[in-house]
Amino acid sequence: MIIYPSIDLIDGKCVRLYKGAFAQKTIYETTPVNIAKSYKADGAEWIHIVDLDGAKNPENRQVNLIKNIINASGLKIQTGGGIRNFDDVQTLIDAGASRVVIGSMAVKNPDLIKDIISKFGANYICLAADVTKQNNIYKISISGWQESSTIHINDFLTDYQNAGIKHILCTDISKDGTMQGCNFELYQDLIQKFPDLSIQASGGVSTLQDLKTLTTDGVIIGKALYEGAFTLCEALEAVTC
Repeated sequence: MIIYPSIDLIDGKCVRLYKGAFAQKTIYETTPVNIAKSYKADGAEWIHIVDLDGAKNPENRQVNLIKNIINASGLKIQTGGGIRNFDDVQTLIDAGASRVVIGSMAVKNPDLIKDIISKFGANYICLAADVTKQNNIYKISISGWQESSTIHINDFLTDYQNAGIKHILCTDISKDGTMQGCNFELYQDLIQKFPDLSIQASGGVSTLQDLKTLTTDGVIIGKALYEGAFTLCEALEAVTC
């Protein structure tokens, strides 16, 4: 399992949101570059960067900061936030990103995103499947998690698997930033139904036991590291034992 320590960015600062709500944010007194360097020193190979300014307004994307993080840390970076078109993807790849995360546009303009997958290749694109549970069905949410679509996650992933996608980042929005444990049932179901996809879990990680229980290919860890629930070294050890 690959551990992706998460850095969420607003106005150049490290933050964490609660269930995706901008009104419920915690700002941490550390610089994004310094925390990325510390993750590298602790043994990370990847980090996950969410540009929340870019998610709100693509014109405010923090490309220079992301580039500085990449250059200073030497880590592989998976990043996204407000990706709208080919140029947005190209800009981040040119900045050094190893993988670009695409969310809302995969619902709003699937033909465009399938073209992007075809152009850049499956290894450069990660599809964000952000879900909320409605009547025991997980449906895709969009627009910074403020809107719920009518698309069932299984249909969503099947469609994009047919288009060649490989990497999936699935967030249970009800768990994000809560440190209340992961939705193990959701991820196990996805692994069984889509064994050929590389699935990353996101939302709710709070203990080392959560990491040991998960069977996904990757996991995003944000607040648990900031709040000191465990160290990155401990997390890496937990998934390699």
